[in-house]
Amino acid sequence: MGRIAILADTVADQIAAGEVVERPASVVKELVENALDAGASEILVELEGGGRTRLCVTDDGTGMDRDDAVLALDRHATSKIRQASDLIGVATYGFRGEALPAIASVAVVEIQTAPGGDQEATRLVVRGGRLDLVEPTARQRGTTVTVERLFYNTPARRKFLRSARAETRATSQALAVLALARLDVGFRLESDGRRLVEAPRVSSTAERVGALFGGSLAEQLLAVDWHAGALSVRGYIQRPADAQPSGRKAFLFVNGRPFRDPFLVRAAEAGYTGAIAPGSRPTILLSLQLPGDAVDVNVHPAKLEVRFRDRYLVERTVEDAVRAALGGMPSSAMLGPEGGEAGGGYGSFPPDRGFGGASAEQIESLFGEEGEAAGVDAPVANRLLQVFDTFILMETPDAIAIIDQHSAHERILYERAMAELSGKGAAAQRLLMPLTVQLEPEECDAVEAHSALLSAVGFEAEPFGGQAVAVYAVPNPHRRFDAQRCFQEVIADLAGDRFGGMHNRLERFAATYACRAAVKAGDHLEPMELQELVRRLFACELPPHDVHGRPTIVQLRRTELERRFGRG
Repeated sequence: MGRIAILADTVADQIAAGEVVERPASVVKELVENALDAGASEILVELEGGGRTRLCVTDDGTGMDRDDAVLALDRHATSKIRQASDLIGVATYGFRGEALPAIASVAVVEIQTAPGGDQEATRLVVRGGRLDLVEPTARQRGTTVTVERLFYNTPARRKFLRSARAETRATSQALAVLALARLDVGFRLESDGRRLVEAPRVSSTAERVGALFGGSLAEQLLAVDWHAGALSVRGYIQRPADAQPSGRKAFLFVNGRPFRDPFLVRAAEAGYTGAIAPGSRPTILLSLQLPGDAVDVNVHPAKLEVRFRDRYLVERTVEDAVRAALGGMPSSAMLGPEGGEAGGGYGSFPPDRGFGGASAEQIESLFGEEGEAAGVDAPVANRLLQVFDTFILMETPDAIAIIDQHSAHERILYERAMAELSGKGAAAQRLLMPLTVQLEPEECDAVEAHSALLSAVGFEAEPFGGQAVAVYAVPNPHRRFDAQRCFQEVIADLAGDRFGGMHNRLERFAATYACRAAVKAGDHLEPMELQELVRRLFACELPPHDVHGRPTIVQLRRTELERRFGRG
């Protein structure tokens, strides 16, 4: 008997504080969200000692009168909802009502607030959850919340705070997320008197990204705009050629609310399949819009997670949105400054002008027997120029496109190989005299292990005694194809696990084959070959990218040329 007791309010408040207040960055997040809900247009965050000593959030939003300011310090006090049904589709950030009293229970908090007009401003001081002072003060419309000595009365939690530099960095990241969600609000962050973030109100996400992370990242971003019924996905993703193994930033928003979801991040990365180097992690910034009753935002104390009614639909739509954005010309690399909204207004290819009189039979003979691509409604220009026997120059309405012939053909062969590996396989050319190829022991093992995949792309090989194999049939991807060299290089790559970072075995094999079978830099192509190669490239799903994450196409905009020649 007597083992169960009701916790004192101060203890309950301190426990509740642990759900929403983990560190200074958590406090800043909650206070900034309250400022946004109050209609602030300018928000200033000040830190001392990373926020461990002192932090202050000032806004110019709708303040509170004396009675509301006192009431706001009670648990579950809120101006956002009145009944449980109001949680469905709630559009505000701070609807939970625990943040301010939770913060006040573990720190010394001063609040200065004024509703504006002729109404009097109020100053309150709270120490460890106890209201010590309520008095009138003078200030303009808005609210300032100052938090000092965070966790002073819960030393077990205070000892888990990190260094001032680490806490400052965490606060900067938390503020950046909210700044990306609200372009119509200006944000500033000052730490120990130094200005760390200056993000004035802007009209485009690219401008906000540039203010927060620098112009170089903004120039690497590609616009996403995709719809699937009532669900829309908009935002920006990093071009594959610019992605790196480290330094990736991932921001997700649903109906304007930031949240975390590693599975959606993986879905976005899945959209990069076959277009990015293994191990690279692209930056993504995606905003989802869907009906309020299709997502529950009330599943996490700190409002960092959400629950979707149809998660499979959301993940599939995110992957499709990324894939679609990567397939367009705006995703190709650019030379020179890119001006304007990232990913917008880049060169688009002219309508098909035909093959300059070449017959379908002539075209089919150039790159093997797959003449169906010649009938694809893909953009091709008459004026193509090969330079250095490596690059193809092509004029578009507002740019010059420079195409790497090897990377372009590699993209073509990769997508063809993936289709063949997933379907009936490729047509093979039977050899009158089999090729006999000497291999290393581990390469013989690779032939045996990948025999079905080799057959699917057109290679038919069998052991021929010792360390030799006999090749009876080969693919015919182009008329300069060196079947024996390609076979040996593919087997060497497979044995050496050169493409081991690919997501799965089929992708790895298709990438290996495409790289080795494609036309090479230095191969001279005839005019009709140039036409067909370009046409086949733009019949692909992801023409601007090769399988290594490098660009197949680089654009030089006409405006950049004019600027260089003093015409701008």
